[in-house]
Amino acid sequence: MFAALIRSILAEPRAPDPPARVWRDWVLVGALLVTAAGEALFRDDVPWRPLATVVALLVIPALLWRRTHPLLATAVGFGGGMVLHIPAVVDDNPDVGLYAMASVLLLPYALYRWASGPEALVGTAIVAVPATLSLATTETPFGEVIGGITVLVASFALGAAMRYRAVARRREVEQVRTLERGELARELHDTVAHHVSAIAIQAQAGRAVAATDPAAALEALAVIEAEASRTLYEMRTMVRVLRHGEAGAGEAADYAPQRGIGDLDELARMSPVVQVHRGGDLAGLPQPVEMAVYRICQEAVTNAIRHSLNATAVTVEVTGDPGVIRLRVHDDGEAARPATSVGYGLLGMAERAKLLGGACQAGPDPAGGWTVEATLPREVPQ
Repeated sequence: MFAALIRSILAEPRAPDPPARVWRDWVLVGALLVTAAGEALFRDDVPWRPLATVVALLVIPALLWRRTHPLLATAVGFGGGMVLHIPAVVDDNPDVGLYAMASVLLLPYALYRWASGPEALVGTAIVAVPATLSLATTETPFGEVIGGITVLVASFALGAAMRYRAVARRREVEQVRTLERGELARELHDTVAHHVSAIAIQAQAGRAVAATDPAAALEALAVIEAEASRTLYEMRTMVRVLRHGEAGAGEAADYAPQRGIGDLDELARMSPVVQVHRGGDLAGLPQPVEMAVYRICQEAVTNAIRHSLNATAVTVEVTGDPGVIRLRVHDDGEAARPATSVGYGLLGMAERAKLLGGACQAGPDPAGGWTVEATLPREVPQ
């Protein structure tokens, strides 16, 4: 277990995108340098004052690089702390150093917040050396020892906590982006596949009757025009929503109402064999449930028309029961695809149902044909 922990630490990369130096960093370092210079001029109680001043003036500027080069900054800062132990060894002066040197406590925080795993291990060892020397060369009261160790450990812990918080935030953002990409993929597939299938079917029908029934061919062309216009409109709507808020986007997003159960009759325009039946209590449903019902039925009807052979009826049934909405799409044709095949459409239907806490199954019907069944809760899970 310990070996696995070490391996995970060694594999930890640096935190991404450390912030560049900002004006606050320069103000902090400037204020500390002024403080150190003031102590050097006016404090007569500092042993080895020239050494303490030089160390402080060299160590404090390292704070500017504590995010981009945390190990180097830690080495400079606590290396200066080791130099300040020389007087304690030479002539028994343990209290060498300026008050401004307390700023090196920012370095353990920066080390655990921004450094890689190997850098954090090396930096911890660098910090531990002067801390151990201080305990070994001075007669510090036990209470002060505990207090100093507590402050040092708190600096490390705060850096690690902020790093964990940033990692958790990035993961949350990535999860949201993944869900959004999945939703966009489902919407694009459902919209484009449905309308393009309708266009293809009507084009085939129009070509078949063009020679014998010009009026029917013109009717098919009218349907093709309507479906193409609808596809273009929905694609533009999605693009406007995606672009909304971008710099330079000059066109406002169109947040038109999503399709719902009331729009199911439009599915019958795809083919005369499609029949839509609604029953039960379908009032007052949340918009996500309405949209999921419509999209699942739309995809199921599209698949039935595209893949079923010799189908004479495609029946869409949506029923509102207490607590749940049930839908069933059945065609009586011969399935032209293997029962084990899972395309983007079937996957999208299952995902839509699962996201709302429901379930969706699709496959050959024992009585013949192909059936899609889904059950969705009436309330959207929180």
